[in-house]
Amino acid sequence: MEVTACSPSRFQNTSDDSIQELLTGSVVGIGCDQALLSYRVKQNCEQHHRPIATHAQAVSWIFEILHRIDQIDRDADLSRIDAVGHRVVHGGTRYMCATLITDTVIQDIEDLSLLAPLHNPIALKGIRTARRLLGSSIPMVAVFDTSFHRTLPLHAQLYALPRELSQKHHIRRYGFHGIAHASLADGYARLTGRPLTNQRIVTIQLGNGCSMTAQVSGRSLDTSMGFTPLEGLVMGTRAGDLDPSIVSFLVHHEGVTASEVERWLNERSGLLGLSGRTNDMQRLLAAAEADDSDAALAIDVFCYRIRKYLGAYLAVLGGADAVIFGGGIGERAPAIRQQICEGMEWCGIRLDRAVNAEVTSVLPGEGVCISDAHAPLPVYVVGTAEERQIARETCSCLERRDVDTSSS
Repeated sequence: MEVTACSPSRFQNTSDDSIQELLTGSVVGIGCDQALLSYRVKQNCEQHHRPIATHAQAVSWIFEILHRIDQIDRDADLSRIDAVGHRVVHGGTRYMCATLITDTVIQDIEDLSLLAPLHNPIALKGIRTARRLLGSSIPMVAVFDTSFHRTLPLHAQLYALPRELSQKHHIRRYGFHGIAHASLADGYARLTGRPLTNQRIVTIQLGNGCSMTAQVSGRSLDTSMGFTPLEGLVMGTRAGDLDPSIVSFLVHHEGVTASEVERWLNERSGLLGLSGRTNDMQRLLAAAEADDSDAALAIDVFCYRIRKYLGAYLAVLGGADAVIFGGGIGERAPAIRQQICEGMEWCGIRLDRAVNAEVTSVLPGEGVCISDAHAPLPVYVVGTAEERQIARETCSCLERRDVDTSSS
């Protein structure tokens, strides 16, 4: 079974409409003999191990921990839940903002699993388990990764396919990682004190999955992922951009189905395929330092693709006010940020090597400027805060519902 994770967080909406984090944590190793649940509440950090076979079991474990904390600390009140926000990768063309979950919404998410088979089914397991545990009286909200990219202009949405096929099968560039890109933009605005209005920024979300977005005034203008999360940058195990004829070529010459080739492109390619050893960037950097030429080549291809997209997005935006790195690799790998930005002086990017080298972790929502103080185009590292963004959009969705209910 694939080793996967889920990331619970508990927030409350304060009187000044800000989002205050009460607890954050994760369950890592679902499907392993011993999954790890780690969490932080107030200043206390704890870890627990247990065999967890499914995401449904992981969600049940999370609620069990919340009740246990409340029993120990009567003031914690973590198990009192007013609403639940769920990250859902694909919302198609129907869901353009966070949406109150109903049976119809659940069916639509299931139908869209055809386009996001690695993500939507897992989200549904979390939704169904939470509904079973909490009952129908607790509202739940689906926050869609695709909805942030609803502002893509038509020329950035369309593939050059026969229009009747695109319209019949809803084939277009949807974009993904929208929650992460929105949180990076918000973190940049808070860090600099500049509202996003009229700001031109490029957000670079680098983890096992990788994507970039060109934004104007906090709105997505272009993004690297497209019809599925496979398009775009080189990723941990995903190939990113490639000639589509490669699929039929491999089908013919390897004697396999198109579905099998697609699985290779999603699970055996990217950094793993190029290096032949791992999709873990820290291990690749260590191997490259030890003169492993395959690891070094994988890193070169990874950084080159990002740099190529960065140049393209600067052209799309007509220049930029900031470039922002986030995600596990973007936040923790100074050598990768340095390699991506090398040779970009022509557009005003100049890193402060000493500052960049020191930034190996950033708290969610916080950030650091890593560019030279006099560089025309500043570069930042911002901690991706997807859970906080989900909480914020969940509150907004419920407020819209309350307004609609009262006006009717």
